[in-house]
Amino acid sequence: MSLNYKSQNLLINNIPIKKVVRGNSTPFYLYSYEKIRNNFNNFSNYFKKVDPLICFSVKSNSNIFIISELGKLGSGADVVSKGELMKALKAKIKPHRIVFSGVGKTEEELLHAIKKKVLLINIESESEAILINKLSKKLNCITNIGIRINPGVDAKTMSKITTGKLDSKFGLLKSDFLKFCKNSKKYKNIKIKAISVHIGSQITSIGPYKKTLDFLLKTIKSSGISFEFVDLGGGFGIPYSKKDKIIDIKNYAKLVETFKNKLNCKIIFEPGRFIIGNTGTLISKVVFVKKSGKKYFIIIDAGMNDFMRPALYNAKHEIIPVLKSKKRINRNVEFVGPICESSDTFLKYKNFTYINEGSLVAITNVGAYGSTLSSNYNTRPLAAEIIIKKGQIKVIRKRQKISEII
Repeated sequence: MSLNYKSQNLLINNIPIKKVVRGNSTPFYLYSYEKIRNNFNNFSNYFKKVDPLICFSVKSNSNIFIISELGKLGSGADVVSKGELMKALKAKIKPHRIVFSGVGKTEEELLHAIKKKVLLINIESESEAILINKLSKKLNCITNIGIRINPGVDAKTMSKITTGKLDSKFGLLKSDFLKFCKNSKKYKNIKIKAISVHIGSQITSIGPYKKTLDFLLKTIKSSGISFEFVDLGGGFGIPYSKKDKIIDIKNYAKLVETFKNKLNCKIIFEPGRFIIGNTGTLISKVVFVKKSGKKYFIIIDAGMNDFMRPALYNAKHEIIPVLKSKKRINRNVEFVGPICESSDTFLKYKNFTYINEGSLVAITNVGAYGSTLSSNYNTRPLAAEIIIKKGQIKVIRKRQKISEII
């Protein structure tokens, strides 16, 4: 993160967060442009010898300003809906740098992608290939596709974000994949350009990736097709606390380099969290401090509608005060939101820095799957998104007005 303390005050890129709060209502998302840029450049440097096409996973953060800035740094886009595709195009990402993934693309979405001539539509069933072929025939064009294969690899991450196991809804099983490759010549209006794979999210070990590369190597040889692209997906994990393991990207890069040299193909990556996860924080205000027996509930103005990950995945994000105090609350503390759900809870501590009603706190590492998972549940407006770039405070999504929801 780009957060640090100076004289007890929390700063982001050397700007006091309390300064950002003066002109903006809480809760709001706050990003560091410098951290986004550094993360993207670091990722590129890890894979310098591989020279991949990096397609930022738009589902992780779909703010048009952020997509546009990543595009200027050299990123393409991985999209999973017509809306995400439209956002990527509005952010000036070129169609030949866009990959369209997803297990249930509608006819409307496929038509849009075909007409825009995106680099690849990654199919996940033969039915999808039949539909793309039919639509392309009507439009008198040939559409480039990738085939997503299910490698049967358990990424050993949480069940809700594991996508490569054999009982997963994603991709074709190996037998179906090989059968499709064998019969693909009957589809005259599609061209197979890629094999695609994505085994899950928040992966912190290269073991599952190594298994996947070995699986791909054997499968590609059996397919009889010389794929121009191998889309290796994303899923690279980040540390959410000091205890969390850090993935060894350098060693993975060496494995991918060897893999690429054996196949003479172009590699595509679809990182999201690794680029954006630790660049964002959610700034929230303490509404009430409620003493309940031997416990304190710290009720903040951010709810599960603003930030869904703790409720959805039981994810743990560190919470830190915007103004540090030497005094401490020496009893159990639970940070909760205002939503009428017991699952609207963020984190528990055995003790915490002393904070009052009206104090500000920062929920950390929320850049990925933060704003994109937010909703209007309880008829609450969507939070603003703000970025610090070169010392300037810029609102990149205004706080929604309740009147706009009504």
